[in-house]
Amino acid sequence: MVERFLSQTSFSSEEDFKEHLQFIIPENFNFAYDVMDVWAEEKPDKLALLWTDEAGKELRFSFKDLKEQSDQMASYFQSLGVGHGDKVMLILKRHFQWWLAMLALHKLGAIAIPATHMLTTHDIVYRNQRAGIKAIFCADDQYVIDQVTAAMPESPTVEAYITVSEHEHKGFHNWNLECKDAKPFVRPKIANTNDDTMLMYFTSGTTGEPKIVAHDFLYALGHITTGVFWHNLDETSIHLTVADTGWGKAVWGKLYGQWFAGAAVFVFDYEKFDPKKLLCQLEKYHITSFCAPPTIYRFLIREDFSQYDLSSLRYCTTAGEALNPSVFKDFYEKSGIKLMEGFGQTETTMTLGTFPWNKPKPSSMGKPNPQYDVRLLKKDETPCEDGEKGEICIHVGDKKPIGLFKGYYHDKELTKKVWYNGFYHTGDLAWRDEDGYYWFVGRTDDVIKSSGYRIGPFEVESALMTHPAVVECAITGVPDDIRGMVVKATVVLAQEWKDKANNDLIHELQDHVKHQTAPYKYPRIIEFVDELPKTISGKIRRIEIREKDAKNDEKEKKTDEGAQ
Repeated sequence: MVERFLSQTSFSSEEDFKEHLQFIIPENFNFAYDVMDVWAEEKPDKLALLWTDEAGKELRFSFKDLKEQSDQMASYFQSLGVGHGDKVMLILKRHFQWWLAMLALHKLGAIAIPATHMLTTHDIVYRNQRAGIKAIFCADDQYVIDQVTAAMPESPTVEAYITVSEHEHKGFHNWNLECKDAKPFVRPKIANTNDDTMLMYFTSGTTGEPKIVAHDFLYALGHITTGVFWHNLDETSIHLTVADTGWGKAVWGKLYGQWFAGAAVFVFDYEKFDPKKLLCQLEKYHITSFCAPPTIYRFLIREDFSQYDLSSLRYCTTAGEALNPSVFKDFYEKSGIKLMEGFGQTETTMTLGTFPWNKPKPSSMGKPNPQYDVRLLKKDETPCEDGEKGEICIHVGDKKPIGLFKGYYHDKELTKKVWYNGFYHTGDLAWRDEDGYYWFVGRTDDVIKSSGYRIGPFEVESALMTHPAVVECAITGVPDDIRGMVVKATVVLAQEWKDKANNDLIHELQDHVKHQTAPYKYPRIIEFVDELPKTISGKIRRIEIREKDAKNDEKEKKTDEGAQ
């Protein structure tokens, strides 16, 4: 399959990859037709999707099954008036219908907008109004159904809302009852052009209202490097990426790149993450390739791996946040597998990665994916030297790189703030070592300036994470009259340490950081919490911690003024 879209399909080294990665771009490329339907023709019985849930239910889909059922879904959408350019929001959790709907919408040239099931009525109204959503397809979940229902009076563009529920819900179409009666699908003469919008995401940003990231139909093509090379997949692979379908990591790890490789996508549909249940799935279904954010690995390494047969597992990757070196070390000791890190955004495909020919450096994001011209720039947009901190940027010449977003939908001003002077600015800070590996520092708005020092949150978090008491932590800056800012650590403790959450443990953690990294970086304030605030995609919301601290500081000032 890959040979249809790359001039060279295997690479022996970083130099070979950098010099010879070249895409073959078809006219009017459509992933559903040009990849999935071709697989269905050439290898109809090959396992493509293996779906399971907590109750033990199991569904297997061959490429032929996906072709037939996505055709049926496309016809069903047509019967509801969905066609080229129409926007359909998918709130389907990890239900198998998400994959059918994604392929069906691609076949129509419609625009898929995956969304999390945790959205409130306000969130849904905002999305409906900002994007002009025409239809909503949602899971069999009473909370989701209630929020969608409540949003309808303020959502004039929505003409149809569908559920996969076994029960009837007022106002909702029922997919289970209606889809089977869909007419035979007739493929549109021209479903799309390469420049048409295929996919939109409302980003779970750490500041402000969500932005709408718009991707064209070539975005899927850009994920060849994600699945075939970074995940290192082939037709023998059974791949599991831990991600809800409502955020961008799902198409990174559960759709495009994996099926370019011809791998089987494994799905475990669960309500609440349990490391023991996940390890059981890895064992039972002989998973060969696994990808998850660092948070998942933090919980997995606390389990006894000797209780599970993980002998089929041969390759593991991680992305979503920077990986703490201690997690890399512990996972390697338990599994014998070195985690291969990657970096990218909702606006891109994988931008940096540790590929099979790269030796992983614990905590490094790896090296640039050659489909992008990655630069590390200072504030004045001059290049950084090795060892200097700068912003990760993508140089955009006469032609937009495959995989890079089109811009923020209906927001030219916001697009210009990140895309100017020939560069897309990611907003992420890093430094590059002498071997060309990139090391995450933090977001441009997260850097702490204390007593003249610039302190990246991640370097302090990495130091704290090497202490056995710490499960998760977030580093933020707190205003200080003398130092300008001081470092604060908000810490989630391991269960066995929670009854020791006192000043002695605070001093122990502070001393630990002083011995792990430069002493000036140690957290002068430590707060213990049960959980960290996170975005809907699982990223730590440091801004929420900062805002909470600011409110508390304001209250204390008012109290002091009142006392005077």
